Amino acid sequence: MFTGLVEEVGTMKSIGRKGEAMLLGISGTVVTEGLKLGDSIAVNGVCLTAVSFDKGSFTVDVMPQTYRHSNLKELRPGSPVNLERAMAANGRFGGHIVQGHVDGTGKITRIQRDQNAVIYEIEPLDESIFRYIIPQGSIAIDGISLTVTMVEHGRFGVSIIPHTLAETALVHKREGDTVNLECDCIGKYVEHLLKYGRMNGSGGAPDRRAESAIDMSFLNSHGFV
Repeated sequence: MFTGLVEEVGTMKSIGRKGEAMLLGISGTVVTEGLKLGDSIAVNGVCLTAVSFDKGSFTVDVMPQTYRHSNLKELRPGSPVNLERAMAANGRFGGHIVQGHVDGTGKITRIQRDQNAVIYEIEPLDESIFRYIIPQGSIAIDGISLTVTMVEHGRFGVSIIPHTLAETALVHKREGDTVNLECDCIGKYVEHLLKYGRMNGSGGAPDRRAESAIDMSFLNSHGFV
């Protein structure tokens, strides 16, 4: 699990490709401190596993599923990338729950300065994820924990403070560029539970019948509302 607070901006050193499989070599001095083989590192918001490392760099495998659903395939040697190690159990939860499981990508359609902030407007490639994008809710963009400031007409906006812009690879993005999007996982779990139905009384097996689904009556009877 991650928090969406980028620890450093790394640099893509090498990219090996075989079809839609990739082996990425990335430099980073902060995330390699105490790194162990098999540790998780979020690269532009994608949870990847360190398969080798040395002082100041590490390599990760990218499987075809990740290749197809993220912007990692657009990276080139020298590309800056946002890096974050998995959250320590005794760490501060300064962002929001980020799993590193990207829901899809979006295109930056507009970048506009708003006094001391910069507004990024983004158009998701898959409009179905809008059901999870809520004004004042959380979203991770290239692994950065941000707050949604507006949702309208097939796009949404976030407002970036100077510190976040200076400390992440987002400062290098331009209109037309692609970013990884991960919506708040809480909404996805709630949606799944509402669709799946509640557990029945015979051994805890899932009851898929519509009449047993979680609804307002169930929530009322069990003291949730």
